Amino acid sequence: MKGVVLAGGTGSRLYPLTRVTNKHLLPVYNQPMVFYPIQALVNVGIHDIVIVTGGHSAGDFLRLLANGKDFGLKGLNYGYQEGEGGIADALRIAEHFAQGDSICVILGDNIIENNVCDAAERFAAQGHGAHIVLKEVHDPERFGCPELADGKIVRIEEKPRNPKSSYAVTGIYFYDNTVFKKIRQLKPSARGELEITDINNMYLQEGALTHSILQGWWTDAGTFESLQRASSLVASTGANKMEGAGGAAATHGRASMMAGAQE
Repeated sequence: MKGVVLAGGTGSRLYPLTRVTNKHLLPVYNQPMVFYPIQALVNVGIHDIVIVTGGHSAGDFLRLLANGKDFGLKGLNYGYQEGEGGIADALRIAEHFAQGDSICVILGDNIIENNVCDAAERFAAQGHGAHIVLKEVHDPERFGCPELADGKIVRIEEKPRNPKSSYAVTGIYFYDNTVFKKIRQLKPSARGELEITDINNMYLQEGALTHSILQGWWTDAGTFESLQRASSLVASTGANKMEGAGGAAATHGRASMMAGAQE
């Protein structure tokens, strides 16, 4: 399995900081934001990774990350997204890199307390299809939100006005190699983007979508509030922890939530 970090976008919610740099290069506590998703991939044993980015600061990723020696890697790959077409459009750029292998995709502003080793093992065991990671949150209307029945996902809605559950689809996805064929079948949403939620619903319609529920906190860092929250959480507990067996994802249990932080 190969890894894909999606680190494009304009970062408009972080203006004026992102007028001069890509948001994924901003600091979260003591490291650049993009370090955290890369480490999350390395923690599940993925060492073949591509960073998909864009905009005027793309070259800064090469200067910062080089060949990935900070993560014990022998090399890193880079892809460039022209324009703004959504998450699925950015993922499309990784098709040549994947070369028919399955992939783990993580959004560049997603940071987790623990790891997704259990989720990776479940995906590997199912042999095909897709596996997504859910987290109970206080504001599911901000995310892709699953409707659940008897512990199974019925449908996923993107930023629903009336969420059908209190769960969010985190920015961590496991896909087989049919994901790129599915992307080519997509049509832009009302927002003018190719939505990753539509990809997940395609797998769901095939009966090939499974899920885990994340343990420990999870946050994005795409707004001033969440960027500050992410730094505070990392400073308090650390991130990408590997302690304990199956530390990050379980198929049952309920994690506590505090205002703002997705715990």
